[in-house]
Amino acid sequence: MATMDEEESSFTLPLIEDDENKQALVTKLEEIEPNSSHSCSTTNSFFKTCFNGLNALSGVGILSTPYALASGGWLSLILLFAIATAAFFSGLLIQRCMDSDSNIRTYPDIGELAFGKKGRLIVSIFMYIELYLVATGFLILEGDNLQNLFPNMEFEVGQGLTIGGKQGFIIIVSLIILPTVWLDNLSLLSYVSASGVLASGIILGSIIWTGAFEGIGFQQKGTLVNWDGMLTAISLYAFCYCAHPVFPTLYTSMKKKHQFSNVLVVCFILCTITYASMAIFGYLMFGPQIQSQVTLNLPASKISSKVAIYTTLVNPIAKYALMVTPIVNAIKTRFSCRYNPRFLSILIGTNLLISTVLVALAIPFFGSLMSLVGALLSITASVILPCLCYLKISGIYRRFNGQLVGICLIIIVGVCLVIFGTYTSVLDIIGNF
Repeated sequence: MATMDEEESSFTLPLIEDDENKQALVTKLEEIEPNSSHSCSTTNSFFKTCFNGLNALSGVGILSTPYALASGGWLSLILLFAIATAAFFSGLLIQRCMDSDSNIRTYPDIGELAFGKKGRLIVSIFMYIELYLVATGFLILEGDNLQNLFPNMEFEVGQGLTIGGKQGFIIIVSLIILPTVWLDNLSLLSYVSASGVLASGIILGSIIWTGAFEGIGFQQKGTLVNWDGMLTAISLYAFCYCAHPVFPTLYTSMKKKHQFSNVLVVCFILCTITYASMAIFGYLMFGPQIQSQVTLNLPASKISSKVAIYTTLVNPIAKYALMVTPIVNAIKTRFSCRYNPRFLSILIGTNLLISTVLVALAIPFFGSLMSLVGALLSITASVILPCLCYLKISGIYRRFNGQLVGICLIIIVGVCLVIFGTYTSVLDIIGNF
């Protein structure tokens, strides 16, 4: 993975990332020369870095927050704020790790500084698996929302063979996406997909408008607490805060790096308000009938609903190639240089797309899959790994104090959530068949 990491470390601007998050590692991967310097990577102001951070934290997770709230009940909102606080704290730990060594440029660099090559490998594996499953979730999301717009659609393939609407839409969307994974220059897609803040605002505004003026209202009372669905709620909330692999790139881009903690404060407060608002309004509108994506509950005939659904549909198409490109580049480094790099990129990208289509067709359950991502990958990459790396790099594990106790407590709780949340998510996926 050395080549991939060298390309990551040379990544500079523009840092306009999206949710889901690791796209900052991708935006200029194909454009930057391997030996380019970092002299232009420290040009971003406080406000631009805030915008980049908001884009990194704003993603498709917002669609599932009402479902998460319905799963856990009103009291689960406390856990949303608790997860946001833990994720914010682990972001500060990433900053402290960066401060300890000026050579750190990427998230895998932190893993290597803490635990050597094995640390880099572990961090990279979690990053790539998360990217792969989120890209798969994009296809499921597209299929769900297109089926909502065209509920009676079926596709005939040959004589006597009919493909259901959702499955057909997933295949069609994958064919639309296919040329984007062949692109050498992803800069245009990066700017299109870097609209996480705008898209989240449009979707939230459209849904509130639908509830207020389209006859739905906000009369649902909901449930105070639902213990059976609490782990699902926690996992989906965690999925909303999985941007930590992007934080090192944001940090190195700043002119005044000491302001990075203030950037985190602004980003986490605004995103948490947005997530909580979507969860509350969506739950008040649809109550326990809320689906895994709130857009699936919207009346497709209403203009405001169409705005929300179409906004939801556009971004994943642009983001897909950005999400899988780091995986493509990592796989390419495993092949001999005698192969044509362009041919390798097309071959690997095409096969990755085919594999995600197969996974999306086999496990077409957006809520359950994103719950699995949140429980297994987001909590690990965004909470547990930053804590472990900081303990090792700082050396505070050698002396007993309050900070050590607090970090160890976060790690223990995180590990428990990973174990039980993953178990619950797997059971949900199995139960949906």
